[in-house]
Amino acid sequence: MFLKILSHPVLVNLNFHMPLIVDLRHPLILLTGENGCGKSTLLHSIYYAMRGEEVEGYVYRVENRIEAPRVFLFDAEHHNPRMHLELFENNPQMREFIQMASHGQVMLSLFRETFPALPEGTMLLLDEPEMALSVSNQRRILKMLMELVDQKKFRIICATHSPVLIDAPETYVINLDNYINRNVPDMTLGVEGSSTIQ
Repeated sequence: MFLKILSHPVLVNLNFHMPLIVDLRHPLILLTGENGCGKSTLLHSIYYAMRGEEVEGYVYRVENRIEAPRVFLFDAEHHNPRMHLELFENNPQMREFIQMASHGQVMLSLFRETFPALPEGTMLLLDEPEMALSVSNQRRILKMLMELVDQKKFRIICATHSPVLIDAPETYVINLDNYINRNVPDMTLGVEGSSTIQ
């Protein structure tokens, strides 16, 4: 399955050549690259395309479409369950756990309980799921992701900075920094490893 983006206001602003063709055939895909290179934008674009939603200025075509019973987008920054306790009014035990647990523990519970409960064949889109996790727990979620692919036939696309996920042989990595025209970080921030304090 290929996503061909013919026009996109954000990606054009980031100087991507159009059409942008994204290979979505692998069952576990990682989008990586520098901050601001378009990972989250591309992830959300895949979400809109798979749901057939029309977004102003965004023109796309999905070739060799693979149908998914559900397309589920989880953005770790915006979908923190601790910010939405009203969702657990009928489940006081879960509400208490979410209030007492760390952000990382809540994330692990999503991988252990919430994501596996989605229908077989779901397309799961994750934006930086490793954000609150230790290195050992990043290895755990990699194993859980592979189990979702192998046992429940999920297709997973994940925007990430995690070397644990990126370096795993089971994953297919799309590095947006490899595009010739990319959003280069502002060099006024200083050179990596050197002090920026004047």
